Amino acid sequence: MNLSWSTAQRILVVRLDNLGDVLLTTPAIHAIKESLPNAELTLLASPVGAQVAQLNPDLADAIVYQAPWMDPWRTLPQDSAREQQVIAAIRERHFDGAIIFTSFRQSPLPAAYLCYLADIPLRLAASIDGPGSLLTTRHKHPEHIIHEVERGLDLVGVLGLTTSDLDLVLKIPEQARTSISDLLPARDIEHPLVVVHPGCSMPARTYPWEMYAQVIDLLVECLGATVMVTGATDERALVEQVLDHVQAENRRATFACAGMLQFPQFCALIEAADLTVTNNTGPMHISAAVKTPVVALFALTNPPQQWGPWRVPYRQLYHDVSCRICYSRTCPYSHDCLRLVTPEMVLSAVSELLVEAQLCGENTHAGISAANG
Repeated sequence: MNLSWSTAQRILVVRLDNLGDVLLTTPAIHAIKESLPNAELTLLASPVGAQVAQLNPDLADAIVYQAPWMDPWRTLPQDSAREQQVIAAIRERHFDGAIIFTSFRQSPLPAAYLCYLADIPLRLAASIDGPGSLLTTRHKHPEHIIHEVERGLDLVGVLGLTTSDLDLVLKIPEQARTSISDLLPARDIEHPLVVVHPGCSMPARTYPWEMYAQVIDLLVECLGATVMVTGATDERALVEQVLDHVQAENRRATFACAGMLQFPQFCALIEAADLTVTNNTGPMHISAAVKTPVVALFALTNPPQQWGPWRVPYRQLYHDVSCRICYSRTCPYSHDCLRLVTPEMVLSAVSELLVEAQLCGENTHAGISAANG
């Protein structure tokens, strides 16, 4: 283990992306805690990403910060007051070290500068740019594509921080499980409970809403499924739009949950479900964390092998397109990588995964991928 870090008592873990990105960092966070059990870990994350800290016993606390370089399309104050405040909040904690996690195409240097200004003496990140004095330990990831979980583990491995427990960390309180159990309709083995989450913060990664309505119709008609349609508070209109176009005879088996559940209850609902259908977004990774099989409608904006569900039975459905791996927020073309995935393909993937879950039993760690195209 790196001697400079071996005596660190207070460590700031930085991941300023969305909820799913923070979840994918939890095995690396667990490696830090397992290797330095006496250290207190604090997460610096966006408002949505910081929710993960509620259900992660490796983290003692979270500092919420909306970094202007992470979501440039959002309206944020055009001055440095927010940055001055977070620097002061970090400085008063007297952290011994900061470990800055970023994904491919992101620079860690703005966050490293934040930690430098907050007088954190040890600063680790992966960077292909010249960091000068902003980093005390600079790492370079392998040039070939590896999963985002492996990138996090690769970073902390530089310091000799390791773990054999590679699962995503998300501990659901029993109270949340009980409240969800009371909410759910009566169930039996012949009628699977499916969570459908049609929303996503990135429009280019979002399966068309009208096709989600068709998917729900097929789940109810062909599988006898009970469908819980979920979303954040600001996705209520989307969920209502989807359900308004579900066939009238199928609405008896569909339930809208957008904006109704706190984060622990939302995770408990996904855990209780037999399967999740969603985009490449946070609930896909929540499903992986709680070992609920997931059908991911995976737009090719990002490499599927880097961002797919981790250690859970899954299907990634997409259609290969010439503009793949565009990293676009909004698709400038016809969205064919998703539109060419028909609702019938989604139904087939759901059916296969449900059968596999029955054959293999629950809580399997096998990962299964299927690409259409």
